[in-house]
Amino acid sequence: MIKSKSNKPLVRLLGNLKSQQNLIYSAIICSILNKFFDLAPPVLIGISVDVVVRKESSWLSSIGFNTVPEQLIALAIISFLIWTSESFFEYLYGLLWRNLAQKTQHYLRIKAYDHLQKLEMTFFESDNTGRLMTVLNDDINQLERFLDEGANKIIQLIITVFIVGGAMIFFSSRRCIASIYPYSIYSLGVN
Repeated sequence: MIKSKSNKPLVRLLGNLKSQQNLIYSAIICSILNKFFDLAPPVLIGISVDVVVRKESSWLSSIGFNTVPEQLIALAIISFLIWTSESFFEYLYGLLWRNLAQKTQHYLRIKAYDHLQKLEMTFFESDNTGRLMTVLNDDINQLERFLDEGANKIIQLIITVFIVGGAMIFFSSRRCIASIYPYSIYSLGVN
């Protein structure tokens, strides 16, 4: 119906969203920051265990919190800041993705309507009205749902894989390789 230079749907979509680039970048950044703060609590649990087990010689004591009560207060404050930041960025990315989805839906409906107005009457006589209504209604609604929910989920999944995978490689590359390749020389205990 609407001609485009590319047959790739994502390329065509991004071409139609050039005017929304700042909104897209802001939504992506908020999604990434939300996932970063969402993955931080396991690190806090590890630091808490370190405080309980090692007491005055824990990691927090090396950065200036010498006594256990000081370390626990620092952990409480850090925990509060992390949970607050996670919730704040979750709210922001929801708002930004929803705004992007609504603006895109509005823009594409107007663009499709303008295109339909320029077509000859023979097109409407030979084409199925139901197909036109499907494109104008259902297809654009599906795109709106993708931008509202799907794009954020894909970004957060990718970020999770990179952060968790990076942490696995950083903290224990041998175990990481053994979990990926169960029959590697590392999993057999050969050095």
